[in-house]
Amino acid sequence: MRKMKPFLAALAVLFVVSCKEKPEQKTEEIAKTEFKVEYEKFTLDNGLQVIFHIDRSDPVVAVALTSHVGSAREKVGRTGFAHLFEHLLFLESENLGKGGLDKMSARIGGSGANGSTSRDRTNYYQTVPKDALEKMIWAEADKLGYFINTVTDPVLAKEKEVVKNEKRQRVDNNPYGHVNYVQTKALYPEGHPYSWTVIGSLEDLQNATLQDVKDFYNKWYVPNNVTLTIAGDFDKDQAKAWVKKYFNEIKKGDAIPALEKQPVTLAETKKLYYEDNFARLPQLSLTWPSVPEFDKDAYALDVLTSYLSSGKKAPLYKTLVEEKQLTDFVRMYNYSSELAGELTLSVTAFDTTELSKVNSAIQEAFATFEKEGISDADISRIKAGQETDFYNSLSSVLGKGFQLAQYEIFAGDPGYVSEDVKNILAVTKEDVMRVYNTYVKGKNFIAVSAVPKGQASLVLEGSTKAEVVEEQIVEGKESSFDPSIAATYEKTPSSFDRSIEPPYGSSPDVKVPDVYKEELSSGIKVFGIENNEVPLVQFSIKINGGMLLEDKNKIGVSNLVASMLTKGTKNKTPEELENAIESLGASINASANDQYITISGNSLAKNYTKVMELVNEIILETRWDAKEFALLKQSTISQLQRAQANPNSIARDEFSKVLYGKDNILANNNAGTTASVKAITLEDLQNYYKANVSPTVASFHIVGDITTANVTASLETLNTKWEKKDVNVPTVIAAKTPEKSKVYFYNVPDAKQSVLLFGAPAIAATDKDYYPAQVMNYRLGGGSFASQLTQELREGKGYTYGVRSSFSGDKTAGLFTVSSGVRTNVTYEASQLIKDIFNNYSKGYNQNDLDVSKGYMIKSNARAFETMDSKLNMLLNISTYNYPVDYAKQREQGVKNMSVEDVKALVDEYVNPDKMIYLIVGDAKTQLKNLDKLGYGEPELLNPDEILKD
Repeated sequence: MRKMKPFLAALAVLFVVSCKEKPEQKTEEIAKTEFKVEYEKFTLDNGLQVIFHIDRSDPVVAVALTSHVGSAREKVGRTGFAHLFEHLLFLESENLGKGGLDKMSARIGGSGANGSTSRDRTNYYQTVPKDALEKMIWAEADKLGYFINTVTDPVLAKEKEVVKNEKRQRVDNNPYGHVNYVQTKALYPEGHPYSWTVIGSLEDLQNATLQDVKDFYNKWYVPNNVTLTIAGDFDKDQAKAWVKKYFNEIKKGDAIPALEKQPVTLAETKKLYYEDNFARLPQLSLTWPSVPEFDKDAYALDVLTSYLSSGKKAPLYKTLVEEKQLTDFVRMYNYSSELAGELTLSVTAFDTTELSKVNSAIQEAFATFEKEGISDADISRIKAGQETDFYNSLSSVLGKGFQLAQYEIFAGDPGYVSEDVKNILAVTKEDVMRVYNTYVKGKNFIAVSAVPKGQASLVLEGSTKAEVVEEQIVEGKESSFDPSIAATYEKTPSSFDRSIEPPYGSSPDVKVPDVYKEELSSGIKVFGIENNEVPLVQFSIKINGGMLLEDKNKIGVSNLVASMLTKGTKNKTPEELENAIESLGASINASANDQYITISGNSLAKNYTKVMELVNEIILETRWDAKEFALLKQSTISQLQRAQANPNSIARDEFSKVLYGKDNILANNNAGTTASVKAITLEDLQNYYKANVSPTVASFHIVGDITTANVTASLETLNTKWEKKDVNVPTVIAAKTPEKSKVYFYNVPDAKQSVLLFGAPAIAATDKDYYPAQVMNYRLGGGSFASQLTQELREGKGYTYGVRSSFSGDKTAGLFTVSSGVRTNVTYEASQLIKDIFNNYSKGYNQNDLDVSKGYMIKSNARAFETMDSKLNMLLNISTYNYPVDYAKQREQGVKNMSVEDVKALVDEYVNPDKMIYLIVGDAKTQLKNLDKLGYGEPELLNPDEILKD
C-alpha cells in the first residue's frame, strides 16, 4: 500500500448490478434472476483492456489502472519488488513531473492517488470530480507509458527506505506481525509463486537495482497486461476518445503467458512457533490448502468458515468462547487467489493459556459440526447477509470499478457477476459438508504458535522453532541519498505535446442532500435523508453521556453497557437475538466512547420495520444476562492486554494521561483498565442504564430508501415507551495548554520504529476557526502527499511510511496533533524536523499554498456525499454540533474568502511547537539519550520500571 490508511476494498461478497432491481425481492428470488452488469468493454490496438460503467448518482468518476502483476510474478531473490514498484510509479513521470500526480490530485479535489499490491495484481486508483476525468486519463497514461526514464538511483534508494518503514510498521513493530511469513513459507513449497509474502524481505529490497526496476517495468507494465476501468458520471463517447488519444501511442509489450493453477497439498502436518516481541497473549493459527479464486468449491468454503466461526451459534464460538472460555473471538476465513487458496483459523487465547488446549477445543468443535452439520435455515441466514452485502457494494463507484477489473483479469469477463451470484446462492448444506470433508477433516495443516517473549511453554505440543528474520537497526547506519537530484533523459517521443495538462470539463453541480428534522414528544431528535439509489437503510442512535457519566473509580461501565445491549433481550436469548438479526440480512451494533453510546444498524429497506422492532427490544427490554456479562468482562480484559502490545495504542493512552492529568476523566481509556473492569458488577451496568440511557439525550439519524412517514412510524414505540429521565451530562473540561513544551518517552524494548505523537489543546468543532484551521492544516500535514510533513519526512528523508497532522474537536474542546511511525535510529532527527516545519510554516506559507488548499477543499465537495456512510456522517455533524443543514456550502464560501494573512494568523494561534506535548513510544536504551537536544529539557520516562538494558 502507498498510504498510511489502507483501502479496505476486499469485501467477502461484492456484486455490481443495476440499481433498478426491485427492493422487495427475496434471496430465493435473486437466485432466479439473471444479473447483468451495465458496462462497455473495448480493447486498444496495443492490447489495453478498457471498461466503462455509468453511474450518474453523484458528479464523480473513479479511475483505476490494474496491472496483472503481483508478488507471484517476482523472481526469487527479488521478493517485494511488485510492491516496491507500486510505490515508485507514483513519484514522477515525464509530463506530470516530480510529484506531479499528487499536486494535481490536490488541485482537482481528488480522493488522493493510491494503490495496492496483492499476490496477483497491482492497482492504482482515485475518485475525482467528473470535470477532472480527462486530467486523470492523461495522468494514468503518463504513468504507464512515460515513467521509467524518471527513475534514478537516488529515487530508488529513498523509496526503499519508505517501503522498509512500511514493513516495520505493518510487520516488525506489530503484534503477531510475522505469522503470515511463517505460514506462507511452510504452506507453499520452495519456489512456489506464493511461497513469499507480498511485502518481501528487507534484504531483497535492499539488493534491488535500477536495472531490476527497468526490467520489471518493460515486462509487466505494458498495455497488453493492464486493464483501465472508469466508473461514474461521464460521457462514454468523449471518454473513449480521450482514452485513445492518451493511451494509443504506448507500445505493446511481449506476449505474457498465463500462469497455470498451482494448488498445493501437504505431505504432513507442520507445527511451528516463534516468540513475539510485541505480543502479550498467545495466538494459534491453523492453515489448510484450499482452492483458487472462482473455483466452485470456494463458494461453499466461504459459507463453511462463516458458519463454523461467526456468531453465537458457531461451533467454534460455542466450544472455545462459551464452554471452555479460552478466548473471546475465533476468526476463520477462506482466502482464494489466482493460483491457489488457503483456509485459515486463528485464535488469540487468554493470558497464559496453553495452545494445546486451544487446539483440542478446536477439534471438539469440529467433531460437533461433523455430528450436527448445518441446517437449511442456517444456509438461508448466511445468504440473507450476502443479499445485504450485495447492495452495500453498490454505494461506491470505485468499488464497482475494482470488481469489474477483478472479473476481467481473473475470470476473463467483466460480466462474470451473473455466474458469481449463481454460484454463491447455489450453495447447499450438502456442499458445505462436502468441502469440510474434502479440505479440513483429517487433512494435514500448518500450525503456527506466536507467543510472548519467554512463554515458549505455551506453544502447541510438538512445535519446532520457526526461522524469523529480525531486522537489526544500527545507529548511524541509515542509507543516505539525495532525492532532489533531477533525472536527465531524452523524453519519449509523442505525436502531440503531452506536457500540457488538459483543461477541466464542465463544473459539476454539487447538490447537498435534503435533510429533514423532527423532535418527538419523548425528546428524541430525528435527522434523516431519503436516498433511493439502493434498497438499503443505515441508521444510528446516539445517546449523550458515555464515559463522562461514569464513576472515576470504575471506568469502563458505559463501554460494557453498550456491549451488553446486543447480548439478548427479555424474550430472546443472545443466540436467538443474533439469529433474528442475521435472518433479516441486517446488522445491529452498539459501542461507546468518551461522550456517547451509539446503536447503529444496516438493513435492506424491505426489512427495516422488523429490524427496528428488534432495536426496540434491545433498548426497552435489555436482558442483562449474567453469563454474557462474565464473558464480556473477560473479553474486555483480553482486549486491553492486546492493546498494551500495540505501540500506537500505548501512544494514544499515554498522550491522554499527560494531556488531561489524573483529575480529568478524559485521561482514561473508556474501556477501563484490567483492575477497573474486574471491579465492575452487573448491578453497576443496570444502575448506569437506569440513570442515563434516556430519549431526552438521544438523537436518531437515518439515510436510505425509506420515507419520512415510515421513519416516524418506526419510532413510535421508542417515543411512547422509552422512559424519560433528567440526565445531566457534564461539560467537558478542556485540557490546559502547556506553558512550555516537554518530551515524554514510553519504553518498548527493541522496537523497530518509534511512534511519535505530538500535540496540544486546540479548538472545538463548534468554533468559528475550526474549519478554517482544517484549510490551514492541509498543506502542513492534512493533505497527505500535498503536505509539507509528508514531503519532507517521507519523500525527502525516507524516515517514515506516513505522517499526518490534524485538528479534532467536540462541542467544547479540541486537539491539534501530529503522528507518525519513524525508523528507530532517526527518532531525534524526525522529531527535530517536525519541530522545524512547525516553526517555519507560517513564514513560508504563500499564495500558491492557499490556492492549492482552496482548490482541494472546494472541489472535493463533489465527493462529499457519494456514499451512505458520508451522508450519515453529515447528519451526525448537524446533530452533534448544531451545524446548519447546508454547512458544507457555507464552508465553501468561507474558504473562498480566506487570505494568506488569515492562514498565517491561524498558524500562529494554534501551531506553537514551544507549547506542545512531545510523546515518543520506542526503544529507550538507544533513543532516550538524544532527545534533550530538542531543547525542552530532559525527557520524562513514563514507565521507569521497564529496565533499560545496554
